Amino acid sequence: MFDTLLRPRLPAAAADYVAEVLRTHPCEVRLSRPRRTKLGDHRPPGRGRPRHRITVNEDLNPYAFLTTLLHEVAHAAAWERTRGRWRRPRPHGPEWQREFATLLGPVVAAPLLPDDVRDALAGAMRGPAAASCSDRGLALALARYDPPRPGLVRVEDLVPGTIFRTECGTVFRAGPVVRTRRQCFEWPSGREYRVHGLARVEPLADVPADPVSGRRGRTAGRSGRCGGSSRPRARRGR
Repeated sequence: MFDTLLRPRLPAAAADYVAEVLRTHPCEVRLSRPRRTKLGDHRPPGRGRPRHRITVNEDLNPYAFLTTLLHEVAHAAAWERTRGRWRRPRPHGPEWQREFATLLGPVVAAPLLPDDVRDALAGAMRGPAAASCSDRGLALALARYDPPRPGLVRVEDLVPGTIFRTECGTVFRAGPVVRTRRQCFEWPSGREYRVHGLARVEPLADVPADPVSGRRGRTAGRSGRCGGSSRPRARRGR
């Protein structure tokens, strides 16, 4: 299963190391369709699941796939380190940081990756603030290896008020940047979401009419409400 599912999505030089990591930390790894809010996730054993379950977005470039997979395996390793304790580790607390740094160590030490990716991963090992895959420097280094996609721009580069469409077809209005993500409002419901700043989307010059009111959306550079009042955001990813 590793050779058919994961090896083709990993950097060739790092694939054998990842296979050894998964032998040491057994996990059920699945591919997921692209998600707006996260690149991967981890679920510990429970409710009939005897093993840790990890999902990784299937559209990631090899270096982003590797980093995300190790990020999630670190969650499984931290969970196992605290098995039997009354308090579980915080999602990106010191236990996870230690495990993530341990998993990254051989990748950074060996010439397995491009220099910019290796330097960014080395920075992620040094301090708690940079230990998450949401670190901007690391995310930018990984994003350099995404294939070119004409007509798409990064969410963080949009002018506030721009109407845009995601790959799954959902239409949003761009709000302010909030750390590594952007506050966005679904059109026409007005429901609030946080979309990662490095996500690539399609800006729209014209927006289909609201099927209820018949009003059309606002275009880039214009301000105002977008199809009703905003609601508390529905989800947050890592």
